[in-house]
Amino acid sequence: MTSKIDVEQKIKEIGGKPWSPVEVARVNDQVVWVALFKDDYKWHKHTNEDELFYVYRGEIEIQFRDRENVILKEGEMAVVPKGVEHCPRSNGPSYVLIFEPRHVNSRGD
Repeated sequence: MTSKIDVEQKIKEIGGKPWSPVEVARVNDQVVWVALFKDDYKWHKHTNEDELFYVYRGEIEIQFRDRENVILKEGEMAVVPKGVEHCPRSNGPSYVLIFEPRHVNSRGD
């Protein structure tokens, strides 16, 4: 049976706590998280996995050490390739869907 997922309800589960992802769905070997981005996260990388960020609400910047930063607005997405050090940030509260392999440590290596 296919069930509907209410992203707004998942956002409520976050309880206003930044950088505390809530699982939205599992698809094959992937997990979709929703998280509140606020201020800077931390510099990290995922050695063996790509990571996709989709801005559901707000605006974020993905900072890179070795390339131009990427600014994403509502409805935009970007993939951070495996092995690339990055630091997500947001000037105000933003809700982001994150797609990554289920086994990945979302905090980075």
